[in-house]
This record gives sequence, C-alpha cells and structure tokens, in this order.
Amino acid sequence: MTSPPASAPAATYGRTRLPPVLRLLILTQLAFNIGFFAVLPFLAAHLGQAIGMAGWLVGLVLGLRTFSQQGLFVVGGALADRYGVRPVVLTGCVLRIAGFVWLGYAERTWAVIAAVVLIGFAAALFSPAVESEVARQAVAREEAGGGPRTRVLALFAVSGQTGAFLGPLLGALLLAVDFRTACLAGAGVFVLVLAGHARLLPRHLPGRTPTRVRGGIGAVLRNRRFLALCCAYGACLLAYNQLYLALPAEVERVTGSQAPLAWLFALSSLLAVSAQLPVTRWTGERLGPRRALACGLLLITAGFAVVAAARPAGWTGTAGLLPAAGFVALLTLGQMVVAPVARAWVPDLAEGGRLGLYTGALSSVSGLIVLAGGAASGGLLDSGLPPAVPWLVLAAVPAAAIGLLPRAREHA
Repeated sequence: MTSPPASAPAATYGRTRLPPVLRLLILTQLAFNIGFFAVLPFLAAHLGQAIGMAGWLVGLVLGLRTFSQQGLFVVGGALADRYGVRPVVLTGCVLRIAGFVWLGYAERTWAVIAAVVLIGFAAALFSPAVESEVARQAVAREEAGGGPRTRVLALFAVSGQTGAFLGPLLGALLLAVDFRTACLAGAGVFVLVLAGHARLLPRHLPGRTPTRVRGGIGAVLRNRRFLALCCAYGACLLAYNQLYLALPAEVERVTGSQAPLAWLFALSSLLAVSAQLPVTRWTGERLGPRRALACGLLLITAGFAVVAAARPAGWTGTAGLLPAAGFVALLTLGQMVVAPVARAWVPDLAEGGRLGLYTGALSSVSGLIVLAGGAASGGLLDSGLPPAVPWLVLAAVPAAAIGLLPRAREHA
C-alpha cells in the first residue's frame, strides 16, 4: 500500500473520485446509520425505565442485539458471496423495517428481545454485503493505482459517522413524543433505503463472480492470523459497545437525565467526520496495520482510564460530564484508527472469492466476544464495587488485546 506524498494537503487527500456503485454503497452506510442511531442510543434507558429490566438483563439484551448483528455477519457475508449483493441487501432492509416497527410496539420482555434480535439479524444480512463489496472495489482501485484502500474505507467510515451524528439528533427530537415514534421513524428511513436500492443497485456488479462452492468456515477457523485479528477487533467492539451501556449509566448518574447523550454522540460523530481522513493517513497508511491497531487500542484504554480516575471524586453536573466527554473522544479516536485498518487488512488474509465470508467472520467473532462480555459488563456496572473498578476492568480489555494482534508480515 502506498501513501500520499507527505506534502499532500488534507483537502487533496479527501477528494477521492469513486465509481457510481462505490458512491452508492458509501451513501448506503450514511442512510443505514441515520435510521439505526435514531433508536439505539436510547434503547438501554427504554429497557430499564419503560420496560423495567434489571441492569444485567439490559446488558444481555444489548449483547444479543450485537451478536444477532455482528455475530451472524458470517451468514450475510457467505450469502453475498453466493447470491450477490443486491438480494441480500434488499432482504435485510425488509427485516430491519419489520424489527423497528415491532420494537416500537413491544411491551413484554420476550417481544422486546425478539424485535431486537430481528433488527440485528437484518444488519447481519445487508452490512457484510455492502462492506465486502466496498473492500473488494477498494482493493481493485488500489491495484489500478487509484490510491490506498484505507482511503476508501475511511470515506466509508466518515459516511457512517455522519449518519451516527444525524441519527441521535433525530432520535432525541422524536423522543419528545415517545420511543415508539423514534422506532417508526427509523423504519421509515429503511423504507426509503429499500426503495432506492431496488431502483439503483445493479443486479450484477462488475468483477464480482458468485461463489458456487459451499462451506469455507473450516478454512477460516484454521487461519490463525485472521483469527488473531478477529479477537483484537472484538475487544475493540466490546469497548465501543460501552457507549450504549456504560456511558448512559454514567450520564444518568452525573446529571439525572439521558438528554446529554445526544450531545455526546454528536461529539463522537463530529470528531469522526472531521478527523477520520487525516487520522487514517497518519496511522493506517504510515504506521502499518499492526502498529496502527496497537495505537488505536491504547487510545481506547485511555478513554476508560479517564473515567476511572475521575469516578472516586463523585463529580456531578457539568463537571461530571467532562470525564464522559473525554471517554467518548478517546474511544472515538481509537475506533477511527482501528476500524478502517482492520477491514483493510482482511482482503490480505482472505481466500480468493471469499471476501464476503471473511468480512462477515471478522464481525461474527467480534459479536461472540460482545455477547460474552455484554452481560458481564452490565453486571459489573451494577456490582456495587468501588466506583473506579468497573472502568479499570473495562480498560484492561483493549489493553490486553494488543498482545493478540498478528505479528506476521504486514501489507504496507
């Protein structure tokens, strides 16, 4: 992988000409996240307050949501390899619409869990199809001399973060009515996505040949370098999942309200939108994948450490939000480093014709880690331990993941 000249300004770096399909897929990520983040940041509070779930059960439900999404990405990736991107994306959109409508009307625990799992599984279909196609075209563009693949994946991340910025703001406005209205608005966004892709997404993407051979999981499980990357990325995802579990609890503690959550998510998204491209240039393209991932995991560790250091003081109000804001900023910066680099590394570790499977497997292993850690995190936060201890335990997870990073040859 080559880097832009050291003298190239950030504006030049950001002006990347893309083919129409790649532009469509990147805008798809924007729309996906607007609909998704209009609901998800407020789900934990809804489950605990409106439904009356205990903290450990809220953590378990959030873990199930992540597992049904990230954990089953391998299914969506394999289906995209075999049947193509279009049918998998359209089916996922239909299921996401049904899931959001169901969640808006669900009042019993079993119904909430079923709706949340359906919402997650919908993403397990459309997200790996979109992500693997973006990665495939990014690699082809790189090989044709169009620039580093991380550049395209960084643009993809910026698009997603823009949606993650707009979504919570939309959700916060709709919560003035009620949670059901936010869910129905999220469903409405996916109705628009479904209609747009039914019209604009080609039935046959150039250069993509369906995989006729079944299986492939065994080869994934024997690929030690890939599994090491999966485990490290999973630790990052578990840490990032605390935006929806630990952060709401901390905000509620210091302010007595969930209202500041929308602004903290806005901080995260604005930081990602404004800094993703230069961060990717200075880490993914200059440090190499292993060093860049280690740097990102250290930033995430520091985010938890900031809250752990401040918790014994028991600050509330505006002062109490400062450590939370530091946590969000450092966690976001770490995620900005890790996500594009990890996904750019996958094509080098995947078998030919199986990029969808490997892209899905990256998220599936991560989803299993979050499922295992979700309930544990919720229980840890409700454990009554000294205030800094849960945050220190959470900080240890990304720190330990640095030792899991593959040490073999890196692409550069």
